[in-house]
Amino acid sequence: MSGESASDGARVARLGRETSESSVELVLDLDGSGRADIRTTVPFFDHLLTAFAKHAVVDLMVRSEGDVEIDVHHTVEDTGIVLGQAIRQALGDKAGIARFGDALVPLDEALAQAVVDVSGRPYLVHGGEPAGFEFHLIGGHFTGSMVRHVFEAITVNAGLTVHLSVLAGRDPHHIAEAEFKAFARAFRQAVARDPRVQGIPSTKGAL
Repeated sequence: MSGESASDGARVARLGRETSESSVELVLDLDGSGRADIRTTVPFFDHLLTAFAKHAVVDLMVRSEGDVEIDVHHTVEDTGIVLGQAIRQALGDKAGIARFGDALVPLDEALAQAVVDVSGRPYLVHGGEPAGFEFHLIGGHFTGSMVRHVFEAITVNAGLTVHLSVLAGRDPHHIAEAEFKAFARAFRQAVARDPRVQGIPSTKGAL
């Protein structure tokens, strides 16, 4: 795995990951405008990552390829790992950020809530998806179980504490998209620069 981050104060990360199962190249700009250029070979995952970039107001470029003839699992999970690593790298020492964010997002009948803490302590609390959601094929290729896998990969590698709950929902597409949009909106708040915050937003002096 290789990577680089900007040294001029820009919160940008460029990362790559190569395994026998997948290849991922990713560029993330936390202070972007919501531009997305996503090609993972998994169309519904492209849709979810595009929604994340738009609603987190970050610029995100992803190129992923993998053994999708076996399953989309490796490609999707490895992309989540690299996204998490890029978030951690782009945040740097986390000085001056708001640190916490929360959002409640509807998508028709679906409703999702996300709370994000840029804590440096990876922890995911995830629940509320209806019974059978994890087995549903969304778009004919993306199983509902992958939603949790992606958030696990992001939180562990980015060092985030995330509480994500589905409060209502029937359509699997709507549920998954509402979860990503809620996470994006909460993430946007948490990583935003706050002019009133001096230094690291923690009594410990480090995150």
